[in-house]
Amino acid sequence: MKICGKREFELLNKMGFVRMGGTEEELKAAHILMDEIKAMGLEPQLEPFEIEDAVQVKAELEVLKPYSKKYTVTAYKLCENTPEEGVTAPFYYAENMTEADIAAAKGKIILVNGFVRLDLYRKILKSGAVGFISMSGTMLETEENSDLFTRTIRDTMRAFGNIPAANIRVTDAFDMVKNGAEEVKLTVINTPITRTSHNVTVTVKGTEKPEEVVSFGAHYDSVEFSTGVYDNGAGSVINMEVLRHFVENPPKRTLQFNWYGSEEMGLLGSKAWVKAHEDELKNHLYMINVDVGGSVIGGDTALVLATKEATTYCDAFMKRNGYACEAKQDIYSSDGVPFADKGVPSTSFVRFGTAFGGAFIHNRHDVIDWLSADVLERTTKFVLGYSEEMINSVVFPVEKVVPPEMVEKVDNYLFKKQLAELKK
Repeated sequence: MKICGKREFELLNKMGFVRMGGTEEELKAAHILMDEIKAMGLEPQLEPFEIEDAVQVKAELEVLKPYSKKYTVTAYKLCENTPEEGVTAPFYYAENMTEADIAAAKGKIILVNGFVRLDLYRKILKSGAVGFISMSGTMLETEENSDLFTRTIRDTMRAFGNIPAANIRVTDAFDMVKNGAEEVKLTVINTPITRTSHNVTVTVKGTEKPEEVVSFGAHYDSVEFSTGVYDNGAGSVINMEVLRHFVENPPKRTLQFNWYGSEEMGLLGSKAWVKAHEDELKNHLYMINVDVGGSVIGGDTALVLATKEATTYCDAFMKRNGYACEAKQDIYSSDGVPFADKGVPSTSFVRFGTAFGGAFIHNRHDVIDWLSADVLERTTKFVLGYSEEMINSVVFPVEKVVPPEMVEKVDNYLFKKQLAELKK
């Protein structure tokens, strides 16, 4: 079978709609994938799993002094609710939460720079602030050409405590700071709910060594406002084309193909699959992940969450075959991480866009206009060639080892040290 970028692009177009984890749209995309698999004569499975979410009831931010103005905000999902009447407190721009910022933040509603990850969140809790506001977007955006995202305080953060929180456009944050906001009222109320997300899974049994398994993965969900064709409809259709090849050219080893839901909410789909199939992982030799691709302007990289020898093997394959794909030993924030956490090494194939290109993620600009069938096909060829050489080798060429330096990166990514401190 010849790899066909046009066929991949057509499937990508079918999936080009917002499909957030646990929504009807995500399930619709899952059935699109399943129909494609069924057309190959296979019987895919739809594996449900539960996820935490929340519905925003109320989100308001008002400057009371020295001027009066209301700003549009979204409440962080699963944050601590304020009273119905809100919380009124002094306002403080805490910038990067230096020690000086922490000392000045107690009893205040603070504005912080950047995306709030665990380290920053713990500083916010330590400071004694009564609420925080993060910002998103760029100063070049307007209300008409931008979207205000709804962030989430994930379980790894809530393990350390909870606090009212909101997200604001950076242009509005600028307006507050420039005009010297001194006192604000923040109201955030959201209702926790449970949603059902799904993984799509199918197995191709090996002809010679069926007890040895190589796993393929890609997430198929998107974030709000985004059609998610680059991130990660592209990876989903690339793996679909790889599956099509192996259906027509049966592999020597068994292949497990998974399309994960709710990756954008914290790798929830791959975490759920690994948990549900943990006993099977003893047979998994390697995991191949594809996450972001198809951008006309950009460059391909293979991030190898395995040994240095595995990285050299990947690099040598690319050079032997003249593929412009750079191999690096490193972790990547995607679905290979839960596998590595259980001792299964992986390679994540990604096509990063340049500062000038159209590879936008996590916003309304992730659209199919910036992608092409030719680029999808080119990436698919080396993902397939690399995996086929491994899968059909007489002796599996990559050791099933996640080395200590990579284990440390995985542990840091999963905040294991910080979470362990809570149990002491």
